[in-house]
Amino acid sequence: MAYKILSDCNNCGACEPECPNTAISMGADVYVINADLCTECVAFHDTPQCAAVCPIDVCVTDPAMVETEEQLLKKVQKLHPEKTIPGTFPSHFRSH
Repeated sequence: MAYKILSDCNNCGACEPECPNTAISMGADVYVINADLCTECVAFHDTPQCAAVCPIDVCVTDPAMVETEEQLLKKVQKLHPEKTIPGTFPSHFRSH
C-alpha cells in the first residue's frame, strides 16, 4: 500500500529527504508521494520513514494503492537493481 500526504501538510519538508526512492516531492500546494515509487521503505527500514518523521501525522497509507510485501519488494528490485537484498530485509510487514 503506497503512502500519501494529506492536504493538511504544513510543507515542513521533513519527509522528502527520508525517502529512499525519491518518491516525495513538492506538489502544487503540499508535498506529494509518487505511488509508482513508494515502497513503504521495504528493504530499507522497519517503518515507512515519511510517517515516522512527519510532525503532524499527515503521511498515511493510501487504501486505493494496496500492495503486498512481495509486490513492494519487486518494486524495490526494479528501482534499485544495484541493491542486494538479504533474506532478513527490514519491513513493517514483519514482527519486530
